[in-house]
Amino acid sequence: MLKYSRFLLLLMMILPWFSLPFIDKKSFKRYYPASLFISIVVWLESYIAKKRRWWWFYESIHPKIRGETPLIWGPFFIGSLWIMKFTYGKFYLYLLINLLVDSFFSYRLVNWFQKLGISSLVRMTRLQLLFVFQFKALLLYGFQLLKEKRNIVDHNKSTS
Repeated sequence: MLKYSRFLLLLMMILPWFSLPFIDKKSFKRYYPASLFISIVVWLESYIAKKRRWWWFYESIHPKIRGETPLIWGPFFIGSLWIMKFTYGKFYLYLLINLLVDSFFSYRLVNWFQKLGISSLVRMTRLQLLFVFQFKALLLYGFQLLKEKRNIVDHNKSTS
C-alpha cells in the first residue's frame, strides 16, 4: 500500500500539469501570479499545520518532501489557474465553484486519503478545513483584484 500511496501522490502532482497547454497564454500570464501567491501561502500554512497538528501526512513522495507538496504544486496550483480563468469577474460563481471543490476535498478526499494511509485530520474538523479553504479562496480572489487594480493604475500612468 505504501508504494501505491506514493505513486498516487506523484500522479496527483503531475497529472494536472498536462492540462496547462489548454490554458491560453494570456490567461496564464494574468492568473499565474495569484496562483503562485496562494500556493506559497498554502505551502507556508503546511508548516503551521504540522506544528499545531491540524492534519498529519503519513506518506510523501520522498522523505525530504512535505506530504502536502504534491497537492499544493499539482491540483491546487493548476486548479487555481483554471478556476480563476473561468470565474474571475463573476464573484458569486467563483465562491460557488470553490465551495463545491473545497467541500469535495474536505468531505470526500480527506476520507479517501485516510483510508489509503496518506493523511488524516488531527486537530481540525472537516468543517474547519472547509472554512480555511474558503478563506484562502477569498485571499486568492483579493490578490487578483489588487493585481488588476494595480495594472490599471500602472497603465493609466504610462499613457498620461
